Amino acid sequence: MPKKELMTIFGETVRELRESHGWSQEQFAVEAGLHRTYVGSVERGERNITLNSTWRIAEALDMSASSLLTLVEAKL
Repeated sequence: MPKKELMTIFGETVRELRESHGWSQEQFAVEAGLHRTYVGSVERGERNITLNSTWRIAEALDMSASSLLTLVEAKL
């Protein structure tokens, strides 16, 4: 699978989960301890993010990193 496709699906999943919490990108970025522009680029599938960032995003969404990745995998 092309890396771009995986990054796009990951970003779409993060956006859906963020929106289900009713958070703006800025609110979510604060919760995750990340910069708003970074979160935006993740959601657009422009970043191949680190394990650390994946962990922060998952924790902010009140889920495990493995649960987040399982959701992504289900969309592949």
